[in-house]
Amino acid sequence: MPTVQASVHVPLPPELAFAVSQTTGEVRRRWDPFIRGQHFLDGAARPAKGVRTFTRHRMGFAMVSRYVSYAPPTNVGMTMESGSWFFAKLGGGWRFTPEGAGTLAVWKYNFACRPAWLAPIAERVGTWVLGREIRARIAGFSRGCADPVVVAAARESV
Repeated sequence: MPTVQASVHVPLPPELAFAVSQTTGEVRRRWDPFIRGQHFLDGAARPAKGVRTFTRHRMGFAMVSRYVSYAPPTNVGMTMESGSWFFAKLGGGWRFTPEGAGTLAVWKYNFACRPAWLAPIAERVGTWVLGREIRARIAGFSRGCADPVVVAAARESV
């Protein structure tokens, strides 16, 4: 399966950087260029292993995903349960490691495309497109880590 990865150093401790990454609602939309909307499913109010979320991409694509790991402040992982027809599989993990006076955030995604006969070409294109999206998203996360409104909201959850 193809993998895309992006990383950034932010000047926050891992606990706070992780909390920024898990913000929701209007606060999330301040930094995350990927989403138009996102909410928890099945009555969940907070992220946790096993919790499902609905995410609408800024271009209208929708996905239901499940947290397969949730270990603040070091990592979080998800897998797509349903989504765009062209993804046979999609999973991602975000890792937060202390580095110097801040945190190294590394976001890694793997995916497989369908239909199988088109996958070799679609996955090459997908690596470029998803890679660009993840780089833009982690750059937004970095901006969020410098945004006083986002950081204040994240502090409330730590």
